[in-house]
Amino acid sequence: MSIESLFEAKTLGGMVTQNRIVMAPMTRSRTAQPGDIPTELMATYYAQRATAGLIISEATQISAQGKGYSFTPGIYTQAQIEGWKQVTQAVHKEGGKIFLQLWHVGRMSHSSFHHDGTPVAPSALAPDAQVWVVGDDGEGRMLDCPTPRALSVKEIKEIVNDYKQAAINAIEAGFDGVEIHGGNGYLIDQFLRRSANKRTDEYGGSQENRIRFACEIIGAISNAIGAHKVGIRLAPFITQRGMGDSEAIDTILLAAKQFEQIGIAYIHLAEADWDDAPSVTPEFRVALRQYFSGAIIVAGNYTEHSGAQLIEQGLADYIAFGRRFIANPDLPYRIQEQLPLNTITDGSTLFGGTAKGYTDYPAYQK
Repeated sequence: MSIESLFEAKTLGGMVTQNRIVMAPMTRSRTAQPGDIPTELMATYYAQRATAGLIISEATQISAQGKGYSFTPGIYTQAQIEGWKQVTQAVHKEGGKIFLQLWHVGRMSHSSFHHDGTPVAPSALAPDAQVWVVGDDGEGRMLDCPTPRALSVKEIKEIVNDYKQAAINAIEAGFDGVEIHGGNGYLIDQFLRRSANKRTDEYGGSQENRIRFACEIIGAISNAIGAHKVGIRLAPFITQRGMGDSEAIDTILLAAKQFEQIGIAYIHLAEADWDDAPSVTPEFRVALRQYFSGAIIVAGNYTEHSGAQLIEQGLADYIAFGRRFIANPDLPYRIQEQLPLNTITDGSTLFGGTAKGYTDYPAYQK
């Protein structure tokens, strides 16, 4: 099957991408401490992968409260903004485009990251999940998430403003736009799902109320930096971390209608990539395309062939690859020329560490 559609240029939110291959957001935990500050090493890593049509950065907390894993970057201090400038300048120098993924983890956090020892969420329900925390001994461990406390309406409004300010900071740092992380059991996803949201106020109960938080964030950011610079990642079919909800698909499609009215650049579907995971149905893909006229990015267990097929069917515009980009900084070239791919050689280097397993994977040598 032809993969030519992967290498067609496309306009995305006012910018032209050189191909349809997206580097998916992947947490790598390489920031400088203290302060969760992006580094020159991170700039090298992203610049090596600038031949992607679009890079979506690793998830980046919008505030200290939004943090859930050790050594993940922030975008709420001037030092973090300056650190990210190294990254965007390096990517742009190589001709690439890069969006910053904005993140608040909500209940997917650990007490050690919070001054009062308690993460926040729509409701005081534990996620039955773990997060990666580096201890005083310098070793990273997966630790249980505690029961969070429920946010007040006043605090919800403050978080919406935190998202807006983070987006403004991202543009100051040189990013081409921002992606709001609304999937995978993090704060926005927690508001969307009945399993995590038991509120009885204007942010809970009906589907219209449960999408309110996401829509307020999208609206505030779009007003601040322009809707054409905004995307959102959603995970409608992923149910782990206590996210199972029979209304999830209808709720997300309702949200998509609102995002269409606001006019954002894209919706990014995080699809499960393990063997026995639920698959995205053709009916959902068709409905999403009917409700949303912006670009659709899909990320999951795709090959170049299955991705190209979705593009040719008109059900997606971009295909995002994650792990393949870790070991193959020149992934678009390798795909186009049908060259062999590197494999990840040491799983212990995925989170935290040095250049090993991060910037030392080679480009293809003729």
